[in-house]
Amino acid sequence: MGTVRDMAELVAVEEALAQVLERVRPRAGEPVPLAEAAGRFLAADAAAAVDLPRFPSSAMDGFALRAADTPGTLPVVARIAAGRPAPRALADGEAMAIATGGVVPEGADAVVPIELVSERDGAVVVGDPVRPAANIRPLGGDVRAGDRVLPAGLALSPSRLAALAAAGVSHPVCAVRPRVAIVATGTELRPPGEPLGEGEIYESNGLMLAALFRSLGALVEAVETVSDDPAAHRSALARGLEADVLVTSGGVSVGPHDLVREILAELGAEEVFWRVAMRPGKPISFSVRGETLVFGLPGNPVSSLVGALLFVAPALRALQGAGDPLAPWAWGTLGAPARRHPQRDDFQRARIEESEAGVVLVPIEGQESHMIVRAAAADALVHVPRGDEPLPAGAAARYLPLGAV
Repeated sequence: MGTVRDMAELVAVEEALAQVLERVRPRAGEPVPLAEAAGRFLAADAAAAVDLPRFPSSAMDGFALRAADTPGTLPVVARIAAGRPAPRALADGEAMAIATGGVVPEGADAVVPIELVSERDGAVVVGDPVRPAANIRPLGGDVRAGDRVLPAGLALSPSRLAALAAAGVSHPVCAVRPRVAIVATGTELRPPGEPLGEGEIYESNGLMLAALFRSLGALVEAVETVSDDPAAHRSALARGLEADVLVTSGGVSVGPHDLVREILAELGAEEVFWRVAMRPGKPISFSVRGETLVFGLPGNPVSSLVGALLFVAPALRALQGAGDPLAPWAWGTLGAPARRHPQRDDFQRARIEESEAGVVLVPIEGQESHMIVRAAAADALVHVPRGDEPLPAGAAARYLPLGAV
């Protein structure tokens, strides 16, 4: 059985993330109907079922002909619509009108665009020579049957879904979605809309975390709110430990009502680390029981969000076999000086402004960890590394785009 450990030193952010990812065991794969695969991660390479294009096809509306017959006036002997076969092979000195995507007839080796020629009295007048293969999409020019369309580890975006559909892949093999349980702790928490008593607040972390995890492909099985009571904690945490990932909010600090770490240890969870050298979010804990990953996030909403983005989100991607599970950091420049903490990395909320030089990161007012309403105005999480000297305005800085988070 795991025990709660007292740790005098804080764990560095990069070390904490490495310890999380070391303990991730990617989920198995399962065939998924393509229409239901948006956002899922491929667990195996996806191979084309057909050549694409399946036949030589026209890249535009025009006339199929032999390049050697141009320039010249050629009789139009047929018209080929998309989705219809060519009526016959093309003979010397002939042309066939053809629609975009239409089957190029045997014997033709070029298509001339309709706007570059004139048609009269059943013939097409081509004034300039046409090069061979012009405006023809060759058979298998995009992909050949059996070739890899997408590698394992990619998330299926709309364009990737389209690629699979065009290549005839109906059931890509995707990682099984991880099951996540969320437990928000605190006697003071009430659902939004209920009347609040003295000392009570509305619970927001569970909703926020559930939305984030669903956007990452997870199945959120339960969101429970429990009072600061050992029996209530024990019951909820025991249920949560049956999921692939258990995420708690609140109760991981050192106060008399912070019960999460102690009860997790009683339930057999082995604590890997507690307290990370960061702000907001220092009292984050990470434990494992079997293959279940357990994240103890602070109760302050911004601290909870930052911890989820830095540690839980990469773990969920890794569980689904993502080729690169790390957060999609980008680079910009600071729009104002940034003070640094000597021992802790700072993650500040900022607005993105565009300039001729690129992205400028302007800090929002109200950086305290309880100010979730102020944080909602931010579209970037800026990493200010630990250090002694402040960073000047204009200094390069990493940032995590928040988008709709």
